[in-house]
Amino acid sequence: MLTILGFAMIATFLVLIMTKKMSPIAALVLIPALFCVAVGQGAKLGDYVIDGVGNLAPTAAMLMFAIVYFGVMIDVGLFDPIVRGILRFCQADPMRIVVGTAVLAAIVSLDGDGSTTFMITVSAMYPLYKRLKMSLVVMTGVAATANGVMNTLPWGGPTARAATALKLDAAEIFIPMIPALAVGLLAVFLLSYVLGLRERKRLGMLTLDEALVGEPEQEAVPAGAGGAGEDRPRKASGGSASAGLTQDDDEEDEEEFKGLDPNRSTLRPKLYWFNAGLTIALLTTMIMELMPIPVLFLLGAALALTVNFPHMPDQRARIAAHADNVLNVSGMVFAAAVFTGVLTGTGMVESMADWVVGAVPDAMGPHMAIVTGLLSLPLTYFMSNDGFYFGVVPVLAEAGAAHGVSPLEIARASLAGQALHMSSPLVPAVYVLVGMAKVEFGDHTRFTVKWAVLTSLVVLGAGILFGTI
Repeated sequence: MLTILGFAMIATFLVLIMTKKMSPIAALVLIPALFCVAVGQGAKLGDYVIDGVGNLAPTAAMLMFAIVYFGVMIDVGLFDPIVRGILRFCQADPMRIVVGTAVLAAIVSLDGDGSTTFMITVSAMYPLYKRLKMSLVVMTGVAATANGVMNTLPWGGPTARAATALKLDAAEIFIPMIPALAVGLLAVFLLSYVLGLRERKRLGMLTLDEALVGEPEQEAVPAGAGGAGEDRPRKASGGSASAGLTQDDDEEDEEEFKGLDPNRSTLRPKLYWFNAGLTIALLTTMIMELMPIPVLFLLGAALALTVNFPHMPDQRARIAAHADNVLNVSGMVFAAAVFTGVLTGTGMVESMADWVVGAVPDAMGPHMAIVTGLLSLPLTYFMSNDGFYFGVVPVLAEAGAAHGVSPLEIARASLAGQALHMSSPLVPAVYVLVGMAKVEFGDHTRFTVKWAVLTSLVVLGAGILFGTI
């Protein structure tokens, strides 16, 4: 019964948010509360929620101060050179912009933290997508899928969890998987190329100057004047009508494109190298795990605000400017704590995992590594990485060992589903992505899941082909 109710709860949640019948926050809170009562454990709902909140509170704190920190870095101009460099590479070509999004997300993912990756990627690319009227779900989908493949780095989380759960060396798991993961990353780049071509066909192309400054104000023309001397909107080189922007469009987009405004009052050019050094030191300390990540971002945000904006009114203004993102993301994380708390506390997760493992036919025993790779797609989407790697993978490894399948093969195969995992509603970082990109979570899910599944299957197939799985 717990198994059926668990799957029903997840399905209900996904249907409601994808059809936009409920907001993600409301669905994350009300659906699990209803199912908790349905399993006869309504009296324990409070305990489950508190447990879930306690588990995710450090993540919520990290996201709150990380958003403030990177928001301040964007305000003071730390990422302006990156944005301009990407613009020069992309040349306002939608295909290059989408490919640039994938490349940027993959590079920034080297720090091992999804939230940081999404904040930097969206901050750099969002103004350009808005200016060219490109699809924002293309940006979120490509960024999430690229980060999912890179999330398999030993310091990213899944590899370390697999190594811990099966008492293996993380390097022995990861290094042989590098060729397969490289193929998966190439698949993401190819996907971004195809999606970019589709956007180019839909929108056409602008010149770099048109993308940066938009349509200049038209000169006054005497009434009745016409002919060749009349000012006309410039058109995209690809013939897109959207290239000609009205003055109202310019005013509306100016706010959205302010990340490239070289005259904004928050710029701190004299402190550029201090801010760059602080960010590098912060990311290095995070990778080396010298301090808990929430503490690092708390200290970093306080230091960045104090040095760049020494006057209290300026500090309050910067915090207020990013309060919307902070509230949206932290609220979503605490709402997700209700979902995970009920899913775990009622025993639904354990029951579903046992059912899935038990449903594997004995004849598949010799192919347990492939089975693990296939199961990693739905299970890491519907479960946390902790639940999957510490609850399910050891059971699959035992079943595989009985048929001569190495635990190393099981561990490597378990990484295949990470491209899909990064768009799971149980991953706090995805709410940073959709929140900063101003994309509905249901829209992101509908667009991304199919491509993420395909990428995960490419990684699994490459692992089998190279003999590491």
